[in-house]
Amino acid sequence: MRLPVRIIRGKRVGPTIFVSAAIHGDELNGIEIIRRLRKLTILKKLKGTLILIPIVNTYGVTTLSRYMPDRRDLNRSFPGSKKGSLASRIAKIFFDEIVTKCDFGIDLHTASIHKSNLPQIRTDINNPFTYDLAKSFEAPVVLHSELRDGSLREEAQNKGIPILLYEAGEALRFDEKSIRIGVKGIVNVLRDLDMLPKSTKRKKYKLPIIAKNSQWIRSTESGIIRTIKGLGETVKEDEIIAYVDEPLDDISYEIRATFDGIIIGKSEIPLIQEGDAIFHIAKLKHLEMAENKIEYFHEDAINENEFVELDKDEII
Repeated sequence: MRLPVRIIRGKRVGPTIFVSAAIHGDELNGIEIIRRLRKLTILKKLKGTLILIPIVNTYGVTTLSRYMPDRRDLNRSFPGSKKGSLASRIAKIFFDEIVTKCDFGIDLHTASIHKSNLPQIRTDINNPFTYDLAKSFEAPVVLHSELRDGSLREEAQNKGIPILLYEAGEALRFDEKSIRIGVKGIVNVLRDLDMLPKSTKRKKYKLPIIAKNSQWIRSTESGIIRTIKGLGETVKEDEIIAYVDEPLDDISYEIRATFDGIIIGKSEIPLIQEGDAIFHIAKLKHLEMAENKIEYFHEDAINENEFVELDKDEII
Protein backbone atom coordinates (compact mmCIF):
# COMPACT_ATOMS: atom_id res chain seq x y z
CA MET A 1 0.00 0.00 0.00
CA ARG A 2 1.27 3.47 -0.88
CA LEU A 3 0.71 6.89 0.68
CA PRO A 4 0.50 9.27 -2.31
CA VAL A 5 2.28 12.60 -1.82
CA ARG A 6 2.67 15.53 -4.23
CA ILE A 7 5.29 18.19 -3.48
CA ILE A 8 5.35 21.61 -5.16
CA ARG A 9 8.52 23.50 -4.34
CA GLY A 10 8.75 27.20 -5.17
CA LYS A 11 11.83 28.83 -6.60
CA ARG A 12 11.97 31.27 -3.70
CA VAL A 13 12.36 30.58 0.01
CA GLY A 14 9.21 30.42 2.12
CA PRO A 15 7.27 28.32 4.62
CA THR A 16 6.50 24.63 4.21
CA ILE A 17 2.84 23.72 4.62
CA PHE A 18 0.85 20.54 4.06
CA VAL A 19 -2.72 20.03 2.91
CA SER A 20 -4.15 16.62 3.77
CA ALA A 21 -7.44 14.86 3.01
CA ALA A 22 -9.21 11.54 3.61
CA ILE A 23 -7.80 10.81 7.03
CA HIS A 24 -11.28 9.36 7.27
CA GLY A 25 -11.64 7.15 4.20
CA ASP A 26 -15.24 8.08 3.38
CA GLU A 27 -14.58 11.85 3.37
CA LEU A 28 -13.99 12.52 -0.31
CA ASN A 29 -14.42 16.27 -0.88
CA GLY A 30 -10.84 16.97 0.17
CA ILE A 31 -9.46 14.64 -2.50
CA GLU A 32 -11.12 16.75 -5.21
CA ILE A 33 -10.09 20.00 -3.52
CA ILE A 34 -6.45 18.95 -3.66
CA ARG A 35 -6.77 17.70 -7.27
CA ARG A 36 -8.10 21.10 -8.40
CA LEU A 37 -5.62 23.01 -6.28
CA ARG A 38 -2.73 21.14 -7.87
CA LYS A 39 -3.85 22.29 -11.35
CA LEU A 40 -3.84 26.03 -10.60
CA THR A 41 -1.24 27.89 -12.65
CA ILE A 42 -0.72 30.43 -9.87
CA LEU A 43 1.28 27.76 -8.02
CA LYS A 44 4.11 28.50 -10.45
CA LYS A 45 4.58 31.66 -8.38
CA LEU A 46 4.78 29.75 -5.10
CA LYS A 47 7.28 30.78 -2.42
CA GLY A 48 8.25 27.92 -0.16
CA THR A 49 6.97 24.35 -0.32
CA LEU A 50 3.47 22.92 -0.57
CA ILE A 51 3.03 19.24 0.36
CA LEU A 52 -0.24 17.70 -0.81
CA ILE A 53 -1.54 14.42 0.61
CA PRO A 54 -4.90 13.76 -1.11
CA ILE A 55 -5.46 10.37 0.57
CA VAL A 56 -4.02 9.65 4.02
CA ASN A 57 -6.24 6.66 4.77
CA THR A 58 -5.74 4.67 1.58
CA TYR A 59 -7.24 1.57 3.18
CA GLY A 60 -10.46 3.39 4.10
CA VAL A 61 -10.87 5.01 0.69
CA THR A 62 -10.58 1.68 -1.13
CA THR A 63 -13.33 0.20 1.07
CA LEU A 64 -15.42 3.42 1.39
CA SER A 65 -14.98 3.25 5.15
CA ARG A 66 -14.27 5.97 7.68
CA TYR A 67 -11.99 3.63 9.58
CA MET A 68 -8.87 1.58 9.09
CA PRO A 69 -9.18 -2.20 8.51
CA ASP A 70 -8.59 -2.69 12.25
CA ARG A 71 -11.71 -0.53 12.87
CA ARG A 72 -9.65 2.19 14.49
CA ASP A 73 -10.11 5.88 13.78
CA LEU A 74 -6.88 7.17 12.22
CA ASN A 75 -7.61 10.66 13.54
CA ARG A 76 -7.58 9.33 17.10
CA SER A 77 -4.33 7.40 16.67
CA PHE A 78 -1.71 10.18 16.72
CA PRO A 79 1.22 10.42 17.37
CA GLY A 80 1.23 6.71 16.56
CA SER A 81 3.73 3.96 17.14
CA LYS A 82 6.07 1.88 15.00
CA LYS A 83 4.97 -1.26 16.83
CA GLY A 84 1.30 -0.48 17.41
CA SER A 85 -1.87 -1.23 15.46
CA LEU A 86 -2.13 -0.60 11.72
CA ALA A 87 -3.79 2.77 12.38
CA SER A 88 -1.07 3.67 14.86
CA ARG A 89 1.69 2.77 12.38
CA ILE A 90 0.16 4.84 9.57
CA ALA A 91 -0.27 7.77 11.95
CA LYS A 92 3.39 7.48 12.96
CA ILE A 93 4.64 7.45 9.36
CA PHE A 94 2.42 10.35 8.28
CA PHE A 95 3.28 12.47 11.30
CA ASP A 96 7.02 11.86 11.29
CA GLU A 97 7.64 11.98 7.55
CA ILE A 98 5.33 14.87 6.63
CA VAL A 99 3.76 16.84 9.48
CA THR A 100 6.93 17.41 11.51
CA LYS A 101 8.67 18.82 8.43
CA CYS A 102 6.04 21.57 8.03
CA ASP A 103 5.40 24.98 9.54
CA PHE A 104 1.63 24.86 9.10
CA GLY A 105 -1.13 22.54 7.89
CA ILE A 106 -4.68 22.44 6.54
CA ASP A 107 -6.64 19.23 7.14
CA LEU A 108 -9.75 18.64 4.99
CA HIS A 109 -12.82 16.81 6.30
CA THR A 110 -16.54 16.28 5.72
CA ALA A 111 -19.33 15.30 8.08
CA SER A 112 -19.65 11.67 9.11
CA ILE A 113 -21.89 9.23 7.23
CA HIS A 114 -25.53 10.34 6.74
CA LYS A 115 -24.76 13.88 7.92
CA SER A 116 -23.73 17.07 6.13
CA ASN A 117 -21.75 20.10 7.28
CA LEU A 118 -21.97 23.73 6.29
CA PRO A 119 -18.48 24.76 5.10
CA GLN A 120 -16.66 25.82 8.26
CA ILE A 121 -13.20 26.25 9.69
CA ARG A 122 -12.50 24.76 13.10
CA THR A 123 -9.58 26.12 15.08
CA ASP A 124 -8.54 27.70 18.36
CA ILE A 125 -9.89 31.25 18.05
CA ASN A 126 -7.79 32.25 21.06
CA ASN A 127 -4.66 31.79 18.93
CA PRO A 128 -4.26 35.06 16.95
CA PHE A 129 -2.25 33.40 14.16
CA THR A 130 -4.71 30.60 13.35
CA TYR A 131 -7.69 32.89 14.02
CA ASP A 132 -6.56 35.38 11.37
CA LEU A 133 -5.90 32.60 8.85
CA ALA A 134 -9.27 31.02 9.64
CA LYS A 135 -11.02 34.28 8.77
CA SER A 136 -9.01 34.70 5.58
CA PHE A 137 -10.15 31.24 4.38
CA GLU A 138 -13.60 32.77 3.85
CA ALA A 139 -15.70 29.78 4.84
CA PRO A 140 -19.12 30.92 6.08
CA VAL A 141 -18.39 29.95 9.70
CA VAL A 142 -15.35 29.84 11.99
CA LEU A 143 -16.01 27.60 14.99
CA HIS A 144 -13.85 27.45 18.08
CA SER A 145 -12.86 23.82 18.51
CA GLU A 146 -11.17 22.21 21.47
CA LEU A 147 -8.45 19.65 20.82
CA ARG A 148 -9.37 15.97 20.84
CA ASP A 149 -7.16 13.29 22.31
CA GLY A 150 -5.18 11.45 19.65
CA SER A 151 -6.15 13.82 16.85
CA LEU A 152 -3.73 15.13 14.24
CA ARG A 153 -4.46 18.70 15.31
CA GLU A 154 -3.71 18.01 18.97
CA GLU A 155 -0.40 16.29 18.31
CA ALA A 156 0.66 18.90 15.75
CA GLN A 157 -0.11 21.73 18.16
CA ASN A 158 1.94 19.99 20.84
CA LYS A 159 4.85 20.14 18.37
CA GLY A 160 4.24 23.82 17.60
CA ILE A 161 2.65 23.19 14.18
CA PRO A 162 -0.71 25.02 13.89
CA ILE A 163 -3.47 23.44 11.79
CA LEU A 164 -6.74 24.67 10.31
CA LEU A 165 -9.45 22.04 9.98
CA TYR A 166 -11.91 22.54 7.10
CA GLU A 167 -15.25 20.73 7.51
CA ALA A 168 -17.67 20.78 4.58
CA GLY A 169 -20.21 18.55 2.87
CA GLU A 170 -21.20 14.93 3.33
CA ALA A 171 -19.32 11.63 3.48
CA LEU A 172 -19.14 9.62 0.21
CA ARG A 173 -20.43 12.60 -1.80
CA PHE A 174 -18.88 15.45 -3.77
CA ASP A 175 -20.38 18.85 -2.92
CA GLU A 176 -19.44 21.40 -5.58
CA LYS A 177 -19.96 24.45 -3.42
CA SER A 178 -17.86 23.02 -0.59
CA ILE A 179 -15.10 22.06 -3.03
CA ARG A 180 -14.93 25.53 -4.57
CA ILE A 181 -14.88 27.25 -1.19
CA GLY A 182 -12.11 24.85 -0.13
CA VAL A 183 -9.88 25.54 -3.13
CA LYS A 184 -10.36 29.29 -2.91
CA GLY A 185 -9.85 29.18 0.85
CA ILE A 186 -6.49 27.41 0.59
CA VAL A 187 -5.32 29.97 -1.98
CA ASN A 188 -6.44 32.76 0.38
CA VAL A 189 -4.40 31.24 3.20
CA LEU A 190 -1.31 30.84 0.97
CA ARG A 191 -1.63 34.48 0.02
CA ASP A 192 -1.88 35.56 3.64
CA LEU A 193 1.25 33.54 4.42
CA ASP A 194 2.97 35.41 1.56
CA MET A 195 3.48 32.15 -0.31
CA LEU A 196 1.44 33.42 -3.27
CA PRO A 197 1.15 36.96 -4.65
CA LYS A 198 -1.81 39.02 -3.54
CA SER A 199 -4.60 39.37 -6.09
CA THR A 200 -4.93 42.81 -7.67
CA LYS A 201 -8.67 42.19 -8.06
CA ARG A 202 -9.25 40.95 -4.56
CA LYS A 203 -11.80 42.74 -2.45
CA LYS A 204 -11.89 42.83 1.32
CA TYR A 205 -12.44 39.47 3.00
CA LYS A 206 -15.99 38.34 3.52
CA LEU A 207 -16.15 38.22 7.28
CA PRO A 208 -17.32 34.82 8.53
CA ILE A 209 -19.64 34.12 11.40
CA ILE A 210 -17.58 33.47 14.53
CA ALA A 211 -18.99 30.94 17.00
CA LYS A 212 -17.37 30.03 20.31
CA ASN A 213 -19.41 26.89 20.96
CA SER A 214 -22.00 24.61 19.42
CA GLN A 215 -24.31 21.76 20.34
CA TRP A 216 -26.21 18.92 18.67
CA ILE A 217 -30.00 18.91 18.99
CA ARG A 218 -31.24 15.34 19.43
CA SER A 219 -34.55 13.75 18.61
CA THR A 220 -36.95 13.15 21.48
CA GLU A 221 -38.91 10.56 19.47
CA SER A 222 -38.43 7.84 16.84
CA GLY A 223 -40.00 8.02 13.39
CA ILE A 224 -39.65 9.83 10.06
CA ILE A 225 -38.15 13.30 10.26
CA ARG A 226 -39.31 16.35 8.31
CA THR A 227 -36.77 19.12 8.68
CA ILE A 228 -38.04 22.70 8.47
CA LYS A 229 -34.62 24.33 8.56
CA GLY A 230 -31.54 23.70 6.44
CA LEU A 231 -27.79 24.27 6.55
CA GLY A 232 -26.83 27.90 6.97
CA GLU A 233 -30.21 28.99 8.32
CA THR A 234 -30.52 30.82 11.61
CA VAL A 235 -32.86 29.57 14.32
CA LYS A 236 -34.34 31.19 17.40
CA GLU A 237 -34.80 29.61 20.79
CA ASP A 238 -37.99 27.51 20.96
CA GLU A 239 -38.53 27.76 17.17
CA ILE A 240 -39.80 24.59 15.47
CA ILE A 241 -36.96 23.20 13.34
CA ALA A 242 -38.32 19.73 12.49
CA TYR A 243 -41.19 17.30 12.93
CA VAL A 244 -40.93 13.60 13.69
CA ASP A 245 -43.88 11.68 12.22
CA GLU A 246 -45.15 8.29 13.29
CA PRO A 247 -44.71 6.17 10.11
CA LEU A 248 -47.92 4.18 10.71
CA ASP A 249 -50.02 6.91 12.30
CA ASP A 250 -50.91 10.59 11.93
CA ILE A 251 -49.09 11.69 15.07
CA SER A 252 -46.31 14.27 14.73
CA TYR A 253 -43.85 15.50 17.33
CA GLU A 254 -42.22 18.93 17.28
CA ILE A 255 -38.46 19.40 17.56
CA ARG A 256 -37.57 22.89 18.77
CA ALA A 257 -34.31 24.82 18.97
CA THR A 258 -33.07 25.19 22.51
CA PHE A 259 -31.06 28.37 21.82
CA ASP A 260 -30.39 31.02 19.16
CA GLY A 261 -27.88 30.05 16.51
CA ILE A 262 -27.08 28.90 12.98
CA ILE A 263 -27.30 25.37 11.63
CA ILE A 264 -23.81 24.14 10.71
CA GLY A 265 -24.57 20.42 10.47
CA LYS A 266 -27.60 18.17 10.02
CA SER A 267 -28.73 14.60 9.60
CA GLU A 268 -29.50 13.54 6.02
CA ILE A 269 -31.27 10.26 6.76
CA PRO A 270 -35.11 10.39 7.03
CA LEU A 271 -35.46 7.61 9.58
CA ILE A 272 -34.63 8.78 13.08
CA GLN A 273 -34.38 7.09 16.46
CA GLU A 274 -34.94 8.69 19.82
CA GLY A 275 -31.64 10.26 20.89
CA ASP A 276 -30.21 10.57 17.38
CA ALA A 277 -28.43 13.82 16.51
CA ILE A 278 -30.49 15.93 14.08
CA PHE A 279 -29.04 19.44 13.93
CA HIS A 280 -25.62 20.79 14.86
CA ILE A 281 -26.20 24.41 15.86
CA ALA A 282 -23.53 27.03 16.54
CA LYS A 283 -24.66 29.32 19.35
CA LEU A 284 -24.97 33.01 18.44
CA LYS A 285 -26.08 36.19 20.13
CA HIS A 286 -26.69 38.45 17.12
CA LEU A 287 -28.87 36.58 14.61
CA GLU A 288 -29.51 39.54 12.33
CA MET A 289 -25.78 40.11 11.85
CA ALA A 290 -25.32 36.38 11.18
CA GLU A 291 -28.06 36.39 8.55
CA ASN A 292 -26.34 39.24 6.70
CA LYS A 293 -23.00 37.44 6.75
CA ILE A 294 -24.38 34.10 5.60
CA GLU A 295 -26.46 35.58 2.78
CA TYR A 296 -23.73 35.14 0.16
CA PHE A 297 -23.64 31.41 0.81
CA HIS A 298 -27.27 30.77 -0.11
CA GLU A 299 -28.05 29.66 -3.63
CA ASP A 300 -29.96 32.76 -4.67
CA ALA A 301 -27.23 35.10 -3.44
CA ILE A 302 -24.16 33.36 -4.84
CA ASN A 303 -22.11 35.07 -7.49
CA GLU A 304 -20.65 32.01 -9.20
CA ASN A 305 -17.47 33.87 -10.03
CA GLU A 306 -16.74 34.44 -6.34
CA PHE A 307 -16.12 30.73 -6.01
CA VAL A 308 -14.75 29.91 -9.47
CA GLU A 309 -12.48 32.78 -10.49
CA LEU A 310 -9.38 33.60 -8.51
CA ASP A 311 -7.53 35.52 -11.24
CA LYS A 312 -7.66 35.20 -15.01
CA ASP A 313 -4.83 32.62 -14.87
CA GLU A 314 -6.26 30.73 -11.90
CA ILE A 315 -9.54 29.28 -13.14
CA ILE A 316 -10.57 26.20 -11.16
